[in-house]
Amino acid sequence: MDILIHTCCAPCLVKTAEVFSEEGYLPHIFWFNPNIHPYREYLRRREALFQYLQERNYPFHDEDLYDLKKFLTAVDCGEERCSGCYRLRLTRTAEKASELSMHAFTTTLLISPHQNREQIIRVGERAADDAGVEFVHSDLRPHFREGQADARKLGLYLQPYCGCIFSEYERYSKREVELG
Repeated sequence: MDILIHTCCAPCLVKTAEVFSEEGYLPHIFWFNPNIHPYREYLRRREALFQYLQERNYPFHDEDLYDLKKFLTAVDCGEERCSGCYRLRLTRTAEKASELSMHAFTTTLLISPHQNREQIIRVGERAADDAGVEFVHSDLRPHFREGQADARKLGLYLQPYCGCIFSEYERYSKREVELG
């Protein structure tokens, strides 16, 4: 059975794809991340994904769209900004799954203990309902550290923040406070 995996980055994909393969799915990889900023970071993560996929036979679907305006329009700069980001990416993933006649999709965001799992599930289920597909929300967080270790062994780029301009700002503003 095919499953479309929205992929935020190669390190999060390593164990996600492995787990779904072990569960009997054929992972199809989907790149759609207009949230990643700056553009050099976007390219670096995309390149790491290509590096990882070179030796794997996963079908790949690329929606190479660096669109900061689209991302900023989709999110609220306040507390709920992640929900808008999840909605943007998971809605497009659900639509893509439907376009490809797949009955299910998921996201590598579910492996990260740094993401809001409950919010991802709410947004994913709504996107699934709207697109007429299933959202598979396995709890992959127990595999996070192992996936990161595997990514290091493979020489993959491991990013220091979620990818959006807001998390980049928070990363540097916290550092300024610590150095302060």
